[in-house]
Amino acid sequence: MRKIDLFDTTLRDGEQSLEATMDSSQKLEIARQLVRLGVDVIEVGFPASSPNDFQSVRRISQEIRGAIVCGLARCVQRDIDLCADAMLGSKNTRINIGLAISPIHMDKKLGLRPDQVVEKAVWAVKYAGKTFHEVQFFLEDALRGQFDFLVWIMESVIKAGATVVTISDTVGVGMPWKYGELIRKLKETVQHIERVKLSVHCHNDLGLATANAITALLAGADQVEGTINGIGERAGNASLEEIIMALYLEQNDSGITTGAEIRQIYETSKTVSRITGIPLPRYKAVVGTNMFSHASGIHQDGIIKEKLTYEPFDPQIIGAPAGKIVLTARSGRNALKHKLKELGYEYCQAELDQIYSIFIRMADKKKRTFNEHDLIRLVTLS
Repeated sequence: MRKIDLFDTTLRDGEQSLEATMDSSQKLEIARQLVRLGVDVIEVGFPASSPNDFQSVRRISQEIRGAIVCGLARCVQRDIDLCADAMLGSKNTRINIGLAISPIHMDKKLGLRPDQVVEKAVWAVKYAGKTFHEVQFFLEDALRGQFDFLVWIMESVIKAGATVVTISDTVGVGMPWKYGELIRKLKETVQHIERVKLSVHCHNDLGLATANAITALLAGADQVEGTINGIGERAGNASLEEIIMALYLEQNDSGITTGAEIRQIYETSKTVSRITGIPLPRYKAVVGTNMFSHASGIHQDGIIKEKLTYEPFDPQIIGAPAGKIVLTARSGRNALKHKLKELGYEYCQAELDQIYSIFIRMADKKKRTFNEHDLIRLVTLS
């Protein structure tokens, strides 16, 4: 079984999407929960961005144990120095630096030639390596980069001392089959790639972040980056809880394990939602409230007989409440019988047919779910 690293960037990339930033106490609470979840690396902030973020990185790096604490920096001496100052004296730390490498970014944003980008990248890795044992280098907008240049800059930063290299789909345009093929080609082509961990960072602009991340891992990537609940710039990042559960369910076939404590998934999701103020969508995969809610009569009949007929996994293994049957105008007789029995009412088939007929008329008129009080009224009317 191949163990891959989980790199969480909820506190950095995720926070960039918030209307209000988090203070150090809020970030620390999330970081502690991420340790309970079992993530390997926590990117806690960008020290050069503000005094508050500097203090957050300092506090978390001093107090968190059980995970590598990572800070973001640009390829600028001041940024790298501030990142080092923020984590001074702390163990298990990493710096994450990088540059954009797509033609449009190098030309329009950086105003640099490809050789100048490589030169700057090499300098930054060497400079950061004087302070940090672990230097992660991200290749921004790599999916729109040119393959030969990708190989050139990767070989250059590896030679300079990078320990992790990230292939970033910064604007979320990657396709799973293309992402997987790119990772395979890089693993086959880049000299000395075995010296580094190959990481992937996927955005969700086309709704493919989780699929891209998993495909890249299957192709040989060693680390996956994401956020809890998928929060992040624009359409968000790859949802770490989705990746964890997908790999958990397929670990025997994929040969990949995350080592995560899956029973902490639901609590981690709720913690991030509460602190960030971002409500969890009802239909969110893995952790949404509708994930284990069953309203269709056909589905309800299956669930009553065997839960796994319409549930991909037992919600209680992620610490979530058990699934529930919701009565609507689309519910069947068996579901109604089941809910009435829960309230202590049992009927013969003929009686149930009569009650069901009244139920359907009431449900059509009501146009919303039936609650306990509605069922008692139904029994009274029948």
